[in-house]
Amino acid sequence: MKQQTVTEPSTARSERDANETEAASRPNQVRYVPAGSGPAYWGPGSRMTFLLTGKKTKGAFFLSEIFVPPGGGPPPHIHYREDESFHVLEGTLTIQIGEDILTASPGDSVYLPRGIVHSFKNTGDVDAKVLVLITPAGLENFFAEVFDPAADRSTAPPFNKEVIARSLASAPRYGLVLLPPA
Repeated sequence: MKQQTVTEPSTARSERDANETEAASRPNQVRYVPAGSGPAYWGPGSRMTFLLTGKKTKGAFFLSEIFVPPGGGPPPHIHYREDESFHVLEGTLTIQIGEDILTASPGDSVYLPRGIVHSFKNTGDVDAKVLVLITPAGLENFFAEVFDPAADRSTAPPFNKEVIARSLASAPRYGLVLLPPA
């Protein structure tokens, strides 16, 4: 599979190192998140529920559950600081990695190393339910900053240009590059 790799800017490394140092100072604790209790946010093309954040995992990882309606999903982007893994529970995701495309169905897992262009889209006719693991933690702060809180978890809000504007403004601080849709 052909991959496009880009090097992380040096300013991103210093911010990441500070986050990891702060997280490492916390004692080990077991974390339990009852179903439906994590904070949820609507982003462009999906709803994300935070399950385990960096604050709960000493910066090791961020785990979320996303619901992607048919046709939903983010535009192409690059993570400079994090690796991203998907585990499809329900529905189907078409994942574009560089110029390659793969289809992930229930039970499938996909690992995307940092520094590659990728996007995903629900190309099926039912909602996709996916666990997303991001390592190390930190990207959840971007989502909480730019996405809209999901007061109503059942109905997606109308398209919101303000979320896109906030995403574009905040992305560089989180080591992200957001690209135009293909």
